[in-house]
Amino acid sequence: MKNKYFLLRHGQNFYQSEFPDTVYPWPEISLILLTDKGKEEARTAAQKLKNKKIDIIFSSDASRARQTAQIVGKEIGSDIILDSRLRDTNFGVFGNKKKEEYRNFFSQIKEKFIKRPPKGENWNDIEKRVKDFLDEIEEKYKNKNILVVSHGDTLWLMEGLLKNIRDREKLLEIKMQKTGEIREI
Repeated sequence: MKNKYFLLRHGQNFYQSEFPDTVYPWPEISLILLTDKGKEEARTAAQKLKNKKIDIIFSSDASRARQTAQIVGKEIGSDIILDSRLRDTNFGVFGNKKKEEYRNFFSQIKEKFIKRPPKGENWNDIEKRVKDFLDEIEEKYKNKNILVVSHGDTLWLMEGLLKNIRDREKLLEIKMQKTGEIREI
């Protein structure tokens, strides 16, 4: 990779706070806003990024990621480019249902790479759109410090691509970022 990447998971949102055992609804997923705690997580992230000389910020167009990116961008003085390829997982028919029901759809966690929930997407689908995004960024920018504000699964799969981890078992060993957490790659 020619660029340095900073991966930031959006701050805590209303759905995580009020409905922690429920899968995000789709397409309403784009309307879910940050909580006060989430805004504070974004401000804390901004302070940590202040001296990293971020050249450009890319963000999912979902409200919670966009809000996080705006808080950080205002603090560090960087423009934001929204990109739908950085969206969260489309859980399909499991939106607004219990997370346990979604988990039970899969016989094992690795099945999430290949098995799609009805009207949804699997991890390979997300990985493909993230790879398309990264390929485009690597083609367009050279030696930049790039902040990507996105969602748990999306950033986890991006981290695997950036570290060139192709083995699914090894990829599953990477812990998902917590809300407001930054990883530098």
